[in-house]
Amino acid sequence: MNKTVSLEDAERILADASPEQCFWVNNGPIIKNLSEMANALACMKDEIFSHHVNKEKNDFGNWVRDVLKDEELSNNIIGVRSKEKILKKVQSRLKKLEIKTRKKRNIAA
Repeated sequence: MNKTVSLEDAERILADASPEQCFWVNNGPIIKNLSEMANALACMKDEIFSHHVNKEKNDFGNWVRDVLKDEELSNNIIGVRSKEKILKKVQSRLKKLEIKTRKKRNIAA
């Protein structure tokens, strides 16, 4: 399910969440965007990750869907239980979205 994302959607997905919609990592940082999520996942302890992702829930997938409104990434990570796999999917999505927004900046320059 790899559909092309619009420039407007890419910019919205990459933007910071409002303060009341930030992701509060258990005993960890407050995440306000997809880039911060990737950074947090990269250094997150397994027990903290397991608090947010287990057989009952996937807080990261839900936050991506409900707050960042990125249905594609949410669908790709919601069933994943591996921190490393989620991190790879988030990094891949970030790269695609950043390329999309970079093209706009180059055109505007």
